[in-house]
Amino acid sequence: MLKLYSFGPAANSMKPLLTLYEKGLPFEKNRLDPAKFEHHTDWFKAINPHGQVPALVDGEHVITESTVICEYLEDEYPTEVSLRPATSYGKAQMRVWTKWVDEYFCWCVSTIGWHRYVGNMVKGLSDAEFEEKVAAIPVIEQQVKWRRAREGFPQDMLDEEMRKIAYSVERLDAHLREHEWLVPEQYTLADICNFAIANGMQVGFAELVNKEATPGLVRWIDQIKARPAVQKMYAEVELEQLGPRD
Repeated sequence: MLKLYSFGPAANSMKPLLTLYEKGLPFEKNRLDPAKFEHHTDWFKAINPHGQVPALVDGEHVITESTVICEYLEDEYPTEVSLRPATSYGKAQMRVWTKWVDEYFCWCVSTIGWHRYVGNMVKGLSDAEFEEKVAAIPVIEQQVKWRRAREGFPQDMLDEEMRKIAYSVERLDAHLREHEWLVPEQYTLADICNFAIANGMQVGFAELVNKEATPGLVRWIDQIKARPAVQKMYAEVELEQLGPRD
C-alpha cells in the first residue's frame, strides 16, 4: 500500500493528500507533528534525508517534492478521475500554474506564515535547546528560516512578501473571474496545488482576499471546499492549529 508522510491538510502537505483523496486511492496515513519536530528525527530522515514532508513511499521507491508526488500518482495510478489534461497543450497550461505556485506564490505566503505562526513552536525553548533542534535540520536554508522565525523576519522582507501576495491573489482572481478552473474546463493538479496555498487566505489575509475584492478567487476556493474529496480529507486528517504570533 502507498504510504504518505505529511503534516495536516495545508500548504505542501495538502497537495498529495488531496490528490490521493480525489483519485480514491487507498493509502497509509502517517501524519507527523511539526510541533515535535518529527520531520527532523533520524527515523524520518532515513525516509527523506532532507527532513521535509511530504514524502510518498511506494514499495521500494520514495518520492519527495509535493507537486512531483502528485504527478507521480497520475503516472503510476491512473483512475477514472483524471487530474491532468489529456493533451500536451493542456498539460503545459497546468504546469505553468504548478510551476508558478511552487516557485513564487508558495514562498511569499510561506514567509508570512512562518512569521505569524511557526515561530511560536520555538519561542519557549532556551538558546541551547533551540540550537539542538536546528542542528538536526539537514537543509541549511531551513536552518536560516528557523532562526529568522525565532528572531522575527526583517520588516522590509515582510513588506516585500506582502506585495508579492497581493500580486498573486490579483493574478489568480483575474483568471478565475473568466474561467471556472485554472486550466479551462477541467479541475486539475493546478487547482489542487494552488488551493493548497490559497485556502484560508480569506481569513489570514482578509484584507486582500474577500468577496468584494477577489470574487473569482473566493468563488473558486468555495467551489473546491465543497467537493466531496476535500470534505472527506478534512474529516479524516487533522489540521495543525499553531496560533498567531503575539
